[in-house]
Amino acid sequence: MKHIIGAGLAGLTAALAMAPEPVTIITAGTLENGAASLWSQGGIAAAIGPNDSIQSHIDDTIAAGDGLCDIDAVTRIISQGPETIAALRRLGVTFDANLGLEAAHTHRRIAHVRDRTGLAITAALARAVRAAPHVTIREHTIATGLHAPNGCIEGLWITHNATPTYLPSDAILIATGGLGALYHHTSNPAGATGTGLALAARAGAVLRDLEFIQFHPTGLDTGLSPMPLISEAVRGEGAILIDEAGQRFTPELAPRDAVSRAVFHHLANGHRVALNATRIADFATRFPTIDAACKAAGIDPATTPIPIRPVAHYHMGGIATDAHGHTSIPRLFAAGEAACTGLHGANRLASNSLLEAYVTGHAAGRAMAHLPATTATATTTTPTTAPHPTTNLALIRDLVSRHLGVLRTETGLATIIAALTPHAPTDDAALIALMAAITARARTESRGAHSRTDHPAKAATATQSTITLATALAPQSRRIAA
Repeated sequence: MKHIIGAGLAGLTAALAMAPEPVTIITAGTLENGAASLWSQGGIAAAIGPNDSIQSHIDDTIAAGDGLCDIDAVTRIISQGPETIAALRRLGVTFDANLGLEAAHTHRRIAHVRDRTGLAITAALARAVRAAPHVTIREHTIATGLHAPNGCIEGLWITHNATPTYLPSDAILIATGGLGALYHHTSNPAGATGTGLALAARAGAVLRDLEFIQFHPTGLDTGLSPMPLISEAVRGEGAILIDEAGQRFTPELAPRDAVSRAVFHHLANGHRVALNATRIADFATRFPTIDAACKAAGIDPATTPIPIRPVAHYHMGGIATDAHGHTSIPRLFAAGEAACTGLHGANRLASNSLLEAYVTGHAAGRAMAHLPATTATATTTTPTTAPHPTTNLALIRDLVSRHLGVLRTETGLATIIAALTPHAPTDDAALIALMAAITARARTESRGAHSRTDHPAKAATATQSTITLATALAPQSRRIAA
């Protein structure tokens, strides 16, 4: 049997792509609740407009990635945009007639279902998965460890209703999303604490570019957590960023990293910041989810500017993968936000994430389907292991929010490393936060979503970063600057 951990867009797509090969989906929630894909508002980017081209979409992606994109990955994934939209339509997704415009795109190419695109796509995939005879679904089940005794996947441990179980496996796909819930201000579900990354790291996998964490510049700042997003599509339709004096202070459609830094700086200097969408006609009809979230907080976007602040939103880094989702461990795959494909580089272009999740999920599913069963699976004796639950989340969130946010410093990153090193061996969230801090400290430049106030210049050469469990826990990683 083959297994998929995670039931967002990437995991569901992979499961469908594996037909007729049997596969089991393991999810801590349900197929309809718990995945970050369900919360995606803006849409899915694809060059399907009359004046657009795949090359233009590629160029925009590379420009946003700030020198760190893998050109082959960009070309491969972006080129599949039109077919991805066609495939989703065949599954029953009814996209709106008009394409949207979002930051750093040179054309209107965002296919959306009002402001509920992720929900519409994931719901369509979930219906197809539930109807697929080759898929077994284990809901309310947590993966607690991978078994790779000789450097190759042989199985995994799961927990359901507090009962641990070992499952032999021919191949495993990690599609568990990102790490945004390690921050106080986040748009991610509460479970997005990097658990899939920790599973892979503890099995010995290589992780890549963990320091690149994207902040969405316009979270609804009314005290909620997770924080509702005001989609970039709202700015694409003409909303402007203003301060308490009603003055604009930054271009609204610059890349996300630039807008987030501008909003962060303005707030740090004592200003209040809001998104003025009062000029958008029929706001409630065009953005019903956002309108409802605002009105629940006592704000009518048709008449009142919306208070906003940057919010942890998307992780460009993750488990290093190739074009077919293979990781550095044989028979272990990764897709979606949990993977680092090289598409996003240092800064994700808006609405490329759903496209990447579909394309990488499909590629990983096909690759897994063609793997033969292993002889070790049938003869493996059930091993025992201790899970690594997160028990220090309040401490981690305080440290990460303060020192691994929009702006970073040597002192702050050293503080995280010193504080979390004792917890990392037994706490998954602490391990991933530590690994991200180590890579951020090692990158002594500012590039894309990684901004160092003590190293504001960009290095002459763009280099990827990689890290493993062994290097993260090595003494040289724990040294604190004098």
